[in-house]
Amino acid sequence: MQNYGNPTPPPPQAPQGGYGTPPQPPAKKGMSTGMKILIVVIVLVVGGGVVLAVAGGGLVWYLSRKAQETASTRSRDALKGLAGSSSSSGGDIEAEAPSPTSEQQAAIAGGQTAKWEQQEISWTVPQTWKKDTASSTQLTWSSPGSWDAAHLIVSISPMAADFPEEISLKANYDSFKRDPQKYEEVRWVKFGDAKGVLFREAAPESGDNPRRLQWIGFRDYKGQKQMVNIMLAAQGKYFARHEDAMYGILYSTELGE
Repeated sequence: MQNYGNPTPPPPQAPQGGYGTPPQPPAKKGMSTGMKILIVVIVLVVGGGVVLAVAGGGLVWYLSRKAQETASTRSRDALKGLAGSSSSSGGDIEAEAPSPTSEQQAAIAGGQTAKWEQQEISWTVPQTWKKDTASSTQLTWSSPGSWDAAHLIVSISPMAADFPEEISLKANYDSFKRDPQKYEEVRWVKFGDAKGVLFREAAPESGDNPRRLQWIGFRDYKGQKQMVNIMLAAQGKYFARHEDAMYGILYSTELGE
């Protein structure tokens, strides 16, 4: 029997003012392509160690540091054993002039001039490439894309006037030649009067790791001795896609005097 004197209260209602059960959070939206690029992390295995670099700008920064470290570290270590040995100086080594293939020439045909104003160095790059940065010590250009892009990364390191450049180059050359599993191509190549060592890394074990085509040489520019690092790089799995263009760009190097 119903209790008319004490009727059953109605079920509680959410009070006004938003203090009831909190609303469900909105569904997460998919990340934009740009955001994905920023947070993609590439694992770079170098010399037995592991370095993490963010795709895009972080990868370019890492590669620019790697370009300098490759030359300076190997030169420093090897110079310890070569100092004072004139027979190992490399002064009698004949360097070849650039000799691009027809495919490499075609890859940059009709391209634009990438000029490094501060250092008076230039290259021919495909029309679709864009300049990223330019300072007195570093220049970077990149192809379209994100993690699948190719990069031109050039750095200048001032050296002491008495720095033994011939011994340093020979030390790098010999060091690369002793490691054929990592460096599958090592050659003496000159741009104008500047002789240097060209090397190409073998395909990395992981296609996500970078693969480099690089030239290390020296020049005298406006009374200053400089070590010049010219690197073309892409992730291992995209290297073949850009290979002809990267060789074409490298071989188009014009060094100011």
